[in-house]
Amino acid sequence: MSADKHLQSWQERFEMAEAMQPLLGKLYRNQGVEVLVYGKPLLAASTIEIIKAHRLVRRHVGDKLRLRESFPFVEALSKLPVKQCRVDIGKLAVNYWRNHNDASEIETYMTAELATAIEHAKEMEPKDVVLYGFGRIGRLLARLMIERTGRSNNLRLRAIVLRGGRKGDLEKRASLLRRDSVHGPFNGSVEVDEENNAIIANGTYIQVIYANSPDEVDYTKYGINNALVVDNTGIWKDEAGLGLHLKSPGASKVLLTAPAKGDIKNIVYGVNQDDILESDIIVSAASCTTNAITPVLKAVNDKYGIENGHVETIHSYTNDQNLIDNYHKADRRGRSAPLNMVITETGAAKAVSKALPVLKGKLTGNAIRVPTPNVSMAIISVNLNAETSKEDMNEYLRHMSLHSELQNQIDFTESTEIVSSDLVGSRYAGVVDSQATIAEGKRAILYVWYDNEFGYSCQVVGVMQKMLGLEPLSLPA
Repeated sequence: MSADKHLQSWQERFEMAEAMQPLLGKLYRNQGVEVLVYGKPLLAASTIEIIKAHRLVRRHVGDKLRLRESFPFVEALSKLPVKQCRVDIGKLAVNYWRNHNDASEIETYMTAELATAIEHAKEMEPKDVVLYGFGRIGRLLARLMIERTGRSNNLRLRAIVLRGGRKGDLEKRASLLRRDSVHGPFNGSVEVDEENNAIIANGTYIQVIYANSPDEVDYTKYGINNALVVDNTGIWKDEAGLGLHLKSPGASKVLLTAPAKGDIKNIVYGVNQDDILESDIIVSAASCTTNAITPVLKAVNDKYGIENGHVETIHSYTNDQNLIDNYHKADRRGRSAPLNMVITETGAAKAVSKALPVLKGKLTGNAIRVPTPNVSMAIISVNLNAETSKEDMNEYLRHMSLHSELQNQIDFTESTEIVSSDLVGSRYAGVVDSQATIAEGKRAILYVWYDNEFGYSCQVVGVMQKMLGLEPLSLPA
């Protein structure tokens, strides 16, 4: 291909991606429909991100998916009466072009493939959400909810609750939402309404409330009712402490973004979200590490059976550690986080059994905090009941990442060059690094990357949707 042809091909792809963007935006804003290409979400994606998502299809299925081949599917989707669902047009398009030579039957095909979504299309009642705490996870949850702004966004961020309220606090909070040293600038506009104590982000009006205790807020004063309160502070972890939220008028349910104590259900979305009953008013979304390893462990156990194993977490440092050496109540954590690797404990391996009881008592775990600000890795070493090989294990996990109920939790990479910073912003619970897999006989060692901030926050949003009855239908099944 000549240089001019390469440039012409790129221009065509770029223009097709640009033409796709307004359709993708309208589908979400007006119908609540999220479009994906082999699991890669196109919501708010740039033209380059859309092109890259299509380029990855060949790596997954061996066939190219050109934008001119997928564009008619987005067009057809925009004409169908579907609402509140996630549609993978990549999978639909690949399947269609394997059996057809022209586009004449695309609308008929799409109508048949999305029959379930058409049949169950209905308007859902918007639900109020309050973020109690606005730290690393709180701000990322805000970003995730705000990026879905539109008439069909039923997960409504109504307020954030903070301690303090000193002069200049509101602008500082808004600034932290606008700019993030790890995840980059906020995609949109953030304004401050000093008079009414509010932040307005992409048209979302967020009331800022100051309180020192979960039970001293009257949410109904701000027009907030039956709200899900997402506690990001980690201060209260048992039923008595988290139950304080429910004493505040306007609050009806509580979700903790940390492992819970006692009998509170620890949920890893994609694995045991169906354990959440309508009567459950306090739920935990477990930890980032538990969310990263449980889907992979479930997949492995389902096929091979796990006799026992150990999980070693190589974890980025967190706010709990010190920038320079200083007193800390925990062992070793007082030493400077940016300068040291620090051995510490983790309950993630044992916590797996709360979401996956079949593994109770079978796993041990430990952790090493390392001098990186985000993205961690779990090294899963397991003894199996059935024999496998590196090729067999990788092919199985690749399939699970694309065509199973865990496809939104497990990602899979074959890159020989990938490093931790490449995974910043990953929306998956964990990413299997296939090049590092070791498997022979009845033993396997798996390396799973995870964005312990953003990937975990995406998992939390899934639990929020489940608790509020807002889970989107995913198609094709």
